[in-house]
Amino acid sequence: MRYARPETPAEASRLLAAEPGLARVMAGGTDLLVQLKSGLVEPDLIVDIKHLPGAAMITREAGGFRIGAAVPNQALGEDRDLVAAWPGVVEAASLIGSTQVQGRATIAGNLCNASPAGDSVPALVAAGAVARVTGPNGERDVPVQQIPTGPGKTSLARGEFITSILLPARPARAADAYLRFIPRTEMDIAVCSAAVNLELDGKGVVARARVALGAVAATVLEVDVSAALVGTRLDDAALDKLAKAASAAAKPISDKRGTVEFRTHVVGVLARRAARIAYERAAR
Repeated sequence: MRYARPETPAEASRLLAAEPGLARVMAGGTDLLVQLKSGLVEPDLIVDIKHLPGAAMITREAGGFRIGAAVPNQALGEDRDLVAAWPGVVEAASLIGSTQVQGRATIAGNLCNASPAGDSVPALVAAGAVARVTGPNGERDVPVQQIPTGPGKTSLARGEFITSILLPARPARAADAYLRFIPRTEMDIAVCSAAVNLELDGKGVVARARVALGAVAATVLEVDVSAALVGTRLDDAALDKLAKAASAAAKPISDKRGTVEFRTHVVGVLARRAARIAYERAAR
């Protein structure tokens, strides 16, 4: 196994594309190192991208936030402007692993791990986040929901990797929230989850809404809830419609952590509760 520490994104891409064997990208390494230790993967090449320009930085861009692929989740919670603008994304990222893991784990890595239960991914989808992908043909911007294609699989081509994720600018009366269900109080994987992103008009009426569900399908599901929420002040009738829409969209499996029936019901409950939190935040 070889280790490489490229100085530029183009060099990293060339290394990944030229490797005839199995190549893996390392940012935080919290998934990769566990996989190595457990024998799940034996890469021929590890490309460390932590030291690429901007990889460990959060920068302001077009009113939003560009988050480098190697920015640890702990740093997200330390950026007051980011927390104020996208509290749901930050709280989702803060649920990944222990305090020690938080100091290394990244949202880009969580996205590329492509687990249906990844906590940050529903929040990123609801936020309308966009991943910047570097590859042999240069850079391209891809909506985050188009990156995972199935459990452990992504749409990234040979030689491609994520260099950053952009969270867009926020209107004045807008906010998001993320909730998950786990059997334990912390450090567990979501049985199901829901992220809600709302924008309100000047009268407290929902003008736009995005909802994304986790761990109830092979990839994160974005649910069209315009008919349920837009034009309402998020009264009980609107919340009931939202819960029903979320449950109807869910396509879960039964396993030792939860049944189809349980996940289908609870994801609707979570969507309802997350919407209420997002609305209260946006109305402040």
